[in-house]
Amino acid sequence: MSPDRPTLVASDVDGTLIGPDERVSARTRDAVQSVVASGTPFVLATGRPPRWIHPVVEGLGYAPLAVCANGAVIYDADSDRVLSAATLDVDTLTWLSEIALEMLPGAGLAAERVGVSAHDAATPQFVSSPGYQHAWLNPDNTEMSEDEVLAAPAVKLLIRVPGMSSQAMVDVLRPHLGARADLTFSTDNGLIELSASGISKASGLAIVMEQLGVTASGIVAFGDMPNDIPMLNLAGRGVAVENAHPDAKAAADEVTATNSDDGVAKVLERWWS
Repeated sequence: MSPDRPTLVASDVDGTLIGPDERVSARTRDAVQSVVASGTPFVLATGRPPRWIHPVVEGLGYAPLAVCANGAVIYDADSDRVLSAATLDVDTLTWLSEIALEMLPGAGLAAERVGVSAHDAATPQFVSSPGYQHAWLNPDNTEMSEDEVLAAPAVKLLIRVPGMSSQAMVDVLRPHLGARADLTFSTDNGLIELSASGISKASGLAIVMEQLGVTASGIVAFGDMPNDIPMLNLAGRGVAVENAHPDAKAAADEVTATNSDDGVAKVLERWWS
């Protein structure tokens, strides 16, 4: 990247932009607002679904475009509209679930769906089977039978095995998937996430790049987990926070301070202060 200002800033949320308290710090808020005030687009790129974007918007004081669900969904937080969604069809969901349950005995299944807005009441958005144990507190799921979980297209299929690391789950499952789905994880707490083939934060960011008329060489992107690696590789400058997964650090062009020490803000302040 040239010493000129980036033409687009993209950041992961959990473990990167926000601290362990799940809040946007004052320093990070100020840095992002300086980016936006300069006319440079700031975009979220997260595993979160659209319905979990609003607390970040409140913290930033700005409603950005968001690449959600690991690249499967493009969401306009300002207008509260899902602009596009890439889904796993029912046949693929069924095939993936059969492999997962065979290779990972005791696994629970869940699916993320989207409607036309973040809280579209017409669409049950996070559905889980009775055997699914959540990896986070206060889940907003709708429990239903396994067949019902797989009965509608989904932007993500989630597979959970408590007590097993996410990396170990990936190692078991990936050899059996071929090119039919993309597999990643955003926490190492026994949760892996499957998206439609070719979908990643990089593919989602590419859609945003086209909309905004920017090129990858001008992007600075921030992340911390394996689901961020495609985006870090795409960007002209990929930055991992110090608390990042070793694979994310290896993919990055540089490593900044931790998320709890305003690592994203410290990099942005080189160009905006």
